[in-house]
Amino acid sequence: MFYFLWHLQTKGDNLLSIFLRLIKTTQKILPMRRVIKTFALVVSTFFAISLYAQNSRFTPLDKSPMDQSYYPVNYPILKIQLPPDKASTLEPLVARVIYSRPQKNGRTVFGELVEYGQVWRMGANEATEIDFYKDVKIGGKKIKKGRYTAYALVNQDKWTIILNSDTDTWGAFKYDEKKDVVRVDVPVQKNTEQVEAMTIQFEKDGAGFNMVVAWDEILVKLPISLL
Repeated sequence: MFYFLWHLQTKGDNLLSIFLRLIKTTQKILPMRRVIKTFALVVSTFFAISLYAQNSRFTPLDKSPMDQSYYPVNYPILKIQLPPDKASTLEPLVARVIYSRPQKNGRTVFGELVEYGQVWRMGANEATEIDFYKDVKIGGKKIKKGRYTAYALVNQDKWTIILNSDTDTWGAFKYDEKKDVVRVDVPVQKNTEQVEAMTIQFEKDGAGFNMVVAWDEILVKLPISLL
């Protein structure tokens, strides 16, 4: 209720008007004893949200917090750990992915929360984005350095990973196939552990590396070659 009232207040509704509407509605549907209990709850919530609104201009922590991963793995940490005379041994920065991490929370993820046959933002909130700091090759195609939006067309046996040139977008609501840069089919693999929070990370693989996407009991790997 706290978050609900705070959300309404930030949308421009006056807290007092919200409070009065709730009491009026409660009187119509609940017996008097429960009205009194509900009245007390609403009053305490009203004052709590008023205090929060007065003391904070910031939104609460998102349920699907944003995260990022680098290739080489842990590049920023490696960069500061190496002594100056060893800096030249550090593999150059190649890629960074920025994404939001939805939680499983007991839900059926693939086939329900993430529908089969539909383009998915590959995360939550803003669509996932990947930066390449040098040219790479994906699916046999040269991908120029730059920033791209990453989508996935999810099916039971395979995903189609999509890199798209339209960046800074929310969800996949305005996905435009005409702006696709590359599409690559990758097989679905059974994960050895259940992943609660969706994860995207990189792993070295021979002369190149993989972008690994894991959630629930599923993972996929997108091979990326260095040029």
